[in-house]
Amino acid sequence: MSLRFAALVFTFSFFTFSSSAQIARDFMAGGAVDLIKTDNNKFLEKTQVSLECNYFVTQQFTGSAGFEIWTNQGVSFAVGGRWFPVEEAFVRFRGLIGENDLSLGAGWAKPINDRVKFEAMGDFYFQGDFAIRAGIQYIIRRRS
Repeated sequence: MSLRFAALVFTFSFFTFSSSAQIARDFMAGGAVDLIKTDNNKFLEKTQVSLECNYFVTQQFTGSAGFEIWTNQGVSFAVGGRWFPVEEAFVRFRGLIGENDLSLGAGWAKPINDRVKFEAMGDFYFQGDFAIRAGIQYIIRRRS
């Protein structure tokens, strides 16, 4: 798996040189809720909410940390990153510490104004589940 991950990172890095998204050193904080997840047997049987903060290391890459909160399973710490090939789309990879799982996802971000974005994304969890979620992100701009 580590060789595939290295190839994935190399491929993403190769295509990023001509892309732009946020400004390096900006922060982005927000949350999202699962709309649909494959391990839900009944409607609204359990809820999964994420709270996340991203730091733009470059214009295209973020490091992220946050929490995944389940109504019936507790809390997991999530750490990972995002790659923005264009400002409106991203790919993300996260490790869930506590749930002992990894997730790979992709999403779309629609700016509401210059600081707030609506996001919709899909996440594949390596334990076999898939989720579609929506949320809001707030951009904290660096001081010039």
